[in-house]
Amino acid sequence: MISGRRLLDGLDPLLDRVLCVAGAVLFSQAPEFFQQYLQRLGGHLDEARRQLEQFQQAAAGAGLTVAQLIARTSASADQAVAPLGAAIRRTVTRVDTLQAAHDALLHASAWTRPLVFLSHWDGAIAHATWAVYRPAVPTTLEGLVYALAGMLVFLAAYHGGLRRIWARQATRPAARP
Repeated sequence: MISGRRLLDGLDPLLDRVLCVAGAVLFSQAPEFFQQYLQRLGGHLDEARRQLEQFQQAAAGAGLTVAQLIARTSASADQAVAPLGAAIRRTVTRVDTLQAAHDALLHASAWTRPLVFLSHWDGAIAHATWAVYRPAVPTTLEGLVYALAGMLVFLAAYHGGLRRIWARQATRPAARP
């Protein structure tokens, strides 16, 4: 009968390679996800700008700035008009937030992109991106860097801890009923 330790030693080279491939494939998808997220973010930004442009045109037509339009509508005694000021203010804020996130992601390096992504995270956009995400084979230097990082992380996790835990469990005597 083969002991658990001998079985683990026999499977070690195969498991090592499987984890290398899994890490490479998994991590190499990050640049593609960021790219698809950036496209979706750009679509949200375009739509928010379009809405803001309509408010700017309405303000200009009344001889006002957007800030003046917000102040007037917010101060209106008419309950149908007063909430419009807050809606315009939210649109201005949304354009600024989306623009900052878009610019930051667009200009981030391969090394900083994950941190920039997390610092400008929009959960609704990320969820919508994930819902339609399609994996791709990255053919860029960034994809290669992420694939190599994935290999290293998975191998380090395996050789640094998981392998030892499995080896200890494989050499333990079986519990008797």
